[in-house]
Amino acid sequence: MKEIKVPELAESITEGTIAEWLVNKGDSVEKGDPVCELETDKVNVEVNADYSGVIAEFVRDEGDDVEVGEIIAKIDENGEATSEDSPDTSSSEEEKVEEPAKPESPSEKASEPEKTDAPQRVIASPAARKRARELGIDLNEVTPSDPLGRIRPEDVESKSKTPKTASKSEQTSSSKEEFDKPVEREKMTRRRQTIANHLVDAQHSAAMLTTFNEVDMTAVMKLRSERKEKFQEKHGIKLGFMSFFTKAVVSALKEFPYLNAEIQENEIVKKKFYDIGIAVSTDDGLVVPVVRDADRLDFAGIESSIADLGTKANNKELQISDLQGGSFTITNGGIFGSLLSTPILNAPQVGILGMHSIQKRPIVMPDDSIEVRPMMYIALSYDHRIVDGKEAVQFLVRVKQLLEDPYDLLLEG
Repeated sequence: MKEIKVPELAESITEGTIAEWLVNKGDSVEKGDPVCELETDKVNVEVNADYSGVIAEFVRDEGDDVEVGEIIAKIDENGEATSEDSPDTSSSEEEKVEEPAKPESPSEKASEPEKTDAPQRVIASPAARKRARELGIDLNEVTPSDPLGRIRPEDVESKSKTPKTASKSEQTSSSKEEFDKPVEREKMTRRRQTIANHLVDAQHSAAMLTTFNEVDMTAVMKLRSERKEKFQEKHGIKLGFMSFFTKAVVSALKEFPYLNAEIQENEIVKKKFYDIGIAVSTDDGLVVPVVRDADRLDFAGIESSIADLGTKANNKELQISDLQGGSFTITNGGIFGSLLSTPILNAPQVGILGMHSIQKRPIVMPDDSIEVRPMMYIALSYDHRIVDGKEAVQFLVRVKQLLEDPYDLLLEG
């Protein structure tokens, strides 16, 4: 009997949640075949079979938290396929004969008090889990000091020195509000929990402010209308608004480098590269894949990169490398109809630009005449610890100037 284990994922990822089993008990699989989809804090990855054979047992259920190296299923290399309709995690009588001891089913494991940390989906480091076992501490009762919610060994040590209180499950059940009318409770996915913790952490760790301006989109819309057909014929992709905004942001960042920086302890790290994160909304939540070296790309290169990343995001094909290392972020709430919003920083970045809906409004022109123009509000959220208000306002004004006279952007790219 061979084991399927959770493989090494990435340097910063040590565990995940089994999102879906892609095979049934009794299915025949070849070495390298995907057997389950694993949801991590950042992306979904497939776990492949290391051996050819028949799926003999599911050790863990869908929804279970699992760590790198943990056994999640077993393969019988000499078995015959007898596919069933759905995964069955219980052991058969034949398996009892073959195995010296009866394998424990996930339901049995969940019923044992000493093993409740996995089914309860506690986010904890392997070292913390080991220390909790040594001290006989239920991880559900440990309060993490990590802003992202991960329990570390020092949290376990701290819990061991405090008086025993009511269990977390008891506290949770008593704190849950009961309703007289029908409600539906939905457990937050691992990624949604990570997003929530990340956003709260960004607000707690940065001195975040937002400044606003508005852009007359007449020139950009006129330029797109004039060149969109030839652009698509030549490059095979549509000329959208994002390439204009990305170009404008890169130009403004070169003039105001503190917005392309981050804080590391007592140092300001000013980045000499321009990897621009583009926020993408998916069914599983917001992700921010990165357009690499945006300063070196022309309009077609930016549009192609954004389209490719958007497709990968919606198909759950993003890799960890697609999400790491951005220096500044652009988010477009306008595609959902947002007229004005305050974007939250994508830490450790210190700046994020928010785009919004284009709306026709009466505008007083320089000659005091009034014209109806397509206007967009833009918002810049920034970390006031290293970016002064003057810089932030000037950055946003520069973005506005470049978009209202976009021909300079075309000359650059």
